[in-house]
Amino acid sequence: MPPTTTLTPLGVAALALLVERPMHPYEMYQTLVQRSEERVVKVRPGSLYHTVDRLAGQGLVRAIGTEREGNRPERTTYEITESGYLVLTERVAEILATPINEYPEFPLALGESHNLPVESVIQLLRNRVALIRADLAAMDAGIADLEAKRLPRKYWINVQYSRAISEVEATWLESLIDDLVSGELSWSEEKHH
Repeated sequence: MPPTTTLTPLGVAALALLVERPMHPYEMYQTLVQRSEERVVKVRPGSLYHTVDRLAGQGLVRAIGTEREGNRPERTTYEITESGYLVLTERVAEILATPINEYPEFPLALGESHNLPVESVIQLLRNRVALIRADLAAMDAGIADLEAKRLPRKYWINVQYSRAISEVEATWLESLIDDLVSGELSWSEEKHH
């Protein structure tokens, strides 16, 4: 096992699926989409095949069989190896324990928003809140769906986390917008040079 294996988010997702059972990449893709994890990890079938290939090259998964249905292309089924399980659990533990500032762009733009006219900022933030609220509605529908399917909560606490973060952001921005509209937060104070 290469000690310097760093798993991409998609690599973590792929290995985690193979802990459940052996699968072929397309089945892995369908499972991720069905669980709405493509919201958390950007997934396209091609990038998943590439990831599984790389994991196989690193000895973290291995092919255990190939099947063909009708005239479809052959599908190779993979299982996770012992070193794959070790790398997965180490990476998940590391991510859980260590907050990382990923330098998101939004706080940067927020800190520089005083360079725009206040009316523009209010409108832009209202647009952002509307998008977040639409996202929240979609997440709520997804969560209701997962609950209806009785999928154990341990598989989708990430969706609940994303929902909570989005809710806090929308509420905070609505309060900021109120302060800008009321003049509580003024854009016209003396500039400090």
